Amino acid sequence: MEWKVVLADSGLWLVKAYVLTLLVGALATWGLVRFTRWGPQFWQLTAAYFSPRRSWKPIAGLALILLLTLAAVRVDVLFSNWYNTMYSALQKLDEAGFWAAMLLFAILATVHVVRSLFDFYVEQAFTVHWREWLNERMLVRWTEHQAYYRSLSLSHLADNPDQRIQQDITSFAQTSMTLGVGLINSSVSTIAFTTILWHLSGPMTVLGYDIPRAMVFLVFIYVFVATILAIWIGKPLIRLNFLNEKLNADYRYALVRVREYAESIAFYRGERVEGGMLRQVFRQVIGNAWAIIYRSLKFLGFNFVVTQAAVVFPFIIQATRFFTKQISLGDLIQTAQAFGQLQSNLSFFRNIYDSFATYRATLDRLTGFDETIDAARAMTLPATRQDGHRLALLNVTVCRPDGEALLKDVNLEVSSEQPLLVRGPSGAGKTTLLRMIAGIWPYGSGEIVRPQASSLFLAQKPYLPLGTLRQALHYPQPVDPSTQDDDIATLNLVQLGHLSDRLDLRDDWSRILSLGEQQRLAFGRLLIAQPSVAFLDEATSAMDEGLEDAMYRLLRERLPDARIVSVGHRSSLRRHHGIELVLQGRGGGWTLSPISVTP
Repeated sequence: MEWKVVLADSGLWLVKAYVLTLLVGALATWGLVRFTRWGPQFWQLTAAYFSPRRSWKPIAGLALILLLTLAAVRVDVLFSNWYNTMYSALQKLDEAGFWAAMLLFAILATVHVVRSLFDFYVEQAFTVHWREWLNERMLVRWTEHQAYYRSLSLSHLADNPDQRIQQDITSFAQTSMTLGVGLINSSVSTIAFTTILWHLSGPMTVLGYDIPRAMVFLVFIYVFVATILAIWIGKPLIRLNFLNEKLNADYRYALVRVREYAESIAFYRGERVEGGMLRQVFRQVIGNAWAIIYRSLKFLGFNFVVTQAAVVFPFIIQATRFFTKQISLGDLIQTAQAFGQLQSNLSFFRNIYDSFATYRATLDRLTGFDETIDAARAMTLPATRQDGHRLALLNVTVCRPDGEALLKDVNLEVSSEQPLLVRGPSGAGKTTLLRMIAGIWPYGSGEIVRPQASSLFLAQKPYLPLGTLRQALHYPQPVDPSTQDDDIATLNLVQLGHLSDRLDLRDDWSRILSLGEQQRLAFGRLLIAQPSVAFLDEATSAMDEGLEDAMYRLLRERLPDARIVSVGHRSSLRRHHGIELVLQGRGGGWTLSPISVTP
């Protein structure tokens, strides 16, 4: 074999293979998107990433990965020819030829190592950048337009969005790269090694008929039948892997809830109930895990049998030709090596079917999450407009998700001189009315007039972000270094001065502070934010009446021009408000009246 010519022809081979692979790849991509279910799912998630209008870098990265993949195939072909050269030299006792083969091996091995390392870096870097883009895309879509909250109202809510953003995106990017590169490598390598095997294969007599190049036809038939059977055996793994992700995520969520509500569970002494519920969820996880194991045993067992039988197959077929000296030892070894490579390439889909099953499940989860976000963002929200600092409800009707009215045709205006108190029985829609005013409740009608950027809502259980106490005090605004000295004064005003030396301590403050302290911290946020409208939903429920009175007096003293809307049950709240909206519950009835408080 003229190795100088072979090495020189490698460049031309790469060019031809590159152009042909691009054409076939483009056609295959179109076919998958057009005629399969998971092709459109893939395109839905990544079309924007590969758009040259956004950036040329992903396309350039794919082009480089394709070149390196084809180079790997060419190196494998050169190694196959090297095996023939080396074993033929050994058979002929050609010492000079043997050492020349060793020198050639050193060159090929060096090229192989350098290419492999560079290929590893390029693929990993591409996957990381892809993950970054996917993560940002999902985060933006999930957080913008409050889709993270609106999706809670959907009956087909995608479960465990945290897992889909963190785990499924990672799995999607990595597996897409593995499957894509593997498919290209296997397809091109199949063509290359079929050519080698075609030249090495001889005729075979079957039932009295001579079949030329029989080994090539046998390997294709062998792998085709094995692949069909493997798909039939492994198909249930798609559903089982989908359930595996879902059930494990549900179990993690159940565990997190026990930690989140640990105090309540402890007061109720609900360990036995919670333990039983956790064990029930875990039994589902384990049951599905055993189902995966049993199905994988059948799938892997079949693959092992097929793979092991293929090892001796070419030696058996070529043995007669070798012993009759029709082929050399090098030809025999190269035949076995080419047959094994071809069988491995053709078996690519069969061998990775379990990975593809997991990949399909990941695609289903990500596209399902994507569609849930679309549905949440498409929900019709109440009409709102801004008119200075005005706060008014114009013919507002609030409904339940099933369409039943909680509040019908409310018309009112809240002034800074007369704060509004909303009362009514549990389930009457008090908090839902605040959601409607906030513009996050989609079930209702009417027009809401309120300041868009200068409103602050205080919930019964305030949200405290992970970070320092100072960050929790300023949330959702960033900490302003120029006002840090005022933070201690604010803590003193809301009777949290004992925490002033811990302002810059980073911890889980929602766990450390009592609910009453958290509510007072929320009043501190009001003092810092200075909103023109403040909504308080049971914001003093964990305080005694003395603290409640002090907080409301502080609010009226420090924010005299703010329009205040409170939701609460306590009669003690009436002294701090000028008008009262009483909800009657189902049917949508309500009354609005001034509050007369005896000094």
